[in-house]
Amino acid sequence: MSLTCVAGLGVSGTAVARVLAGRGERVVVVEAAEGERQLAAAAELARLGVETRFGEMVLPEGVTRLVTTGWAPHHPLIAAALAAGVEVVGEVELAWRLRPAQAAPWLALTGTNGKTTAVRMLTSILLAAGQKAVAVGNVGVPVVRAVAEPYDVLAVELSSFQLHWSGTLAPHAAAVLNVAPDHIDWHGSMEEYTAAKGRVYERAGTVIFNADDPEATRLAAPYPGAVGFTLRVPERGEIGVVEDLLVDRAFVTDPVEGAEELATLDDVRPFAPHNVANALAAAALARSLGVPSEAVARGLRDFVPDPHRLSHVDRVGEVDYIDDSKATNPHAAAAALASYSSIVWVAGGQLKGADVDDLVRQAAPRLRGAVLLGADRVTIAEAIARHAPDVPVVDIADRDTGVMERVVTEAARLASPGDTVLLSPAGASLDMFAGYPARGEAFARAVRELRLRRERDR
Repeated sequence: MSLTCVAGLGVSGTAVARVLAGRGERVVVVEAAEGERQLAAAAELARLGVETRFGEMVLPEGVTRLVTTGWAPHHPLIAAALAAGVEVVGEVELAWRLRPAQAAPWLALTGTNGKTTAVRMLTSILLAAGQKAVAVGNVGVPVVRAVAEPYDVLAVELSSFQLHWSGTLAPHAAAVLNVAPDHIDWHGSMEEYTAAKGRVYERAGTVIFNADDPEATRLAAPYPGAVGFTLRVPERGEIGVVEDLLVDRAFVTDPVEGAEELATLDDVRPFAPHNVANALAAAALARSLGVPSEAVARGLRDFVPDPHRLSHVDRVGEVDYIDDSKATNPHAAAAALASYSSIVWVAGGQLKGADVDDLVRQAAPRLRGAVLLGADRVTIAEAIARHAPDVPVVDIADRDTGVMERVVTEAARLASPGDTVLLSPAGASLDMFAGYPARGEAFARAVRELRLRRERDR
């Protein structure tokens, strides 16, 4: 009997091992960390006959397939498997191969930013249309677990890591939201990162792309009949915006003369240009499956945004405080900065090699001040000095648990009535926090403390 090695005891790795063991296959999991969570997962899998090997990541003898949940090709375990001629597949690719007969269609979506918001909008639209649907993939629910359930359709969020290890996916429709520099350390180059994103189109039934994004447009160019979405008035074969309406000129009976209203801008929450683009992508994917326009509008209205994505925390002293901690790269931060007119910017963290000059150059007219923290704050400070030299900058070198209170205090000092204090870091959070949610929560707590101090001082 063949032997499958599963890389890691994360959520997806554990799900893969459980599914394969349930099919009677031989499975061994390798895991470097021997923490409480990993030991509990290993004990659960042991009852299913799955062996877990802790410690050094060594390829088990006799393995014929390695399933990875997003590890880079240069990881020693992956490199050893490739050198030995062992097939390496991702969890998403495995899920595609394990689909049962009459499997639910996949509506797949990728991009540098906005994936989770767009796929959750899509799920809300599908549910409003009466479909039994679920958001899976990079959004949190392992695809390998969902394919065995009786869903009508799967809304699949795909990262570049997952697409790298996926060779045979053929979704009913696939969309690319945008492509900007990110994860270059994983892929090795921007070209490889972009190519990974483009793999979502290779076998898709309908190709959907952001016509306002140059790289997404380039990736879709080889596919005749590709459907663009745009913040402009849509041309034939596009979905776009006409005054305050989201309008379909692609999935209609007569795309030359006809058009159909899908929703209004007021249906998109939180309202921001990039969120309208997310809504258009979700609408296009749903329309490819024949979802009626009424369900698009109702689904967008029913959608509840996830935390830490342009979340309004509070208004203190006529200044709005916005938590956009999910903006973990410059492209995401640029979208947030473009949504407000007068900003005290809270930024910093791990830039992962990304350049911030274009980000700062474009945002410069909107900046009233900046408070910087985290590992790569100096890089952002240098960009501000080059492109916005008159903008006051506060450098917070502290790294203790109370740092965000000092950050918010300094931001409040720089802000004037009518300004927005925007936490949109442009970098990852793991240099100082357990993740972007923890960073956002620390910001929100600090804003609440600011309000209490102001009220006590009255």
